[in-house]
Amino acid sequence: MYSASKLGADEWQIDKKLRALTSTWRFNRQVEVVFILPETMMNNSGKSVTSLIKSKKDLERLVAICDDLDLPLGAIKISYNRGSGGHRGVESIVRALKSKAFTRIRIGVSPQTPSGKLKKPQGEKAVIDFILKKRTFKEEEILKKIFKKVKEALEILVSDGREKAMNRFN
Repeated sequence: MYSASKLGADEWQIDKKLRALTSTWRFNRQVEVVFILPETMMNNSGKSVTSLIKSKKDLERLVAICDDLDLPLGAIKISYNRGSGGHRGVESIVRALKSKAFTRIRIGVSPQTPSGKLKKPQGEKAVIDFILKKRTFKEEEILKKIFKKVKEALEILVSDGREKAMNRFN
């Protein structure tokens, strides 16, 4: 599990009501951001956010951070009001909230060939095995760098809005 403190946030705390771990990050000492790490199976992730999203404004502020097999390892992409792309955690959030109108920060996890073609695992078992496997040292180093970009993207999302963040990182 990624340490919340690497983002400058409090350490993870158990929230039994949400069935998740939570952490708070204070951006510029003015804006409080709550991170939620569901402790459910991925395809039930939506259950952890439903009690927190009570209005359209709350939904607009929701940012789901997820892995993405359709992006190369080390890439990020910010999207809004889009489909799940087959990601079961995102599908669960869409189902639970009955809306796609939230932001996603997608983190690429697929390796590439030397020519730049993605080497995505094929089939459900291969995908599950790939996602759950232990990462190599090199992959971990790439992910550490990408988490710095994700923090920067979150800062821009909070301070300047979704459009500026999308223009900068997409």
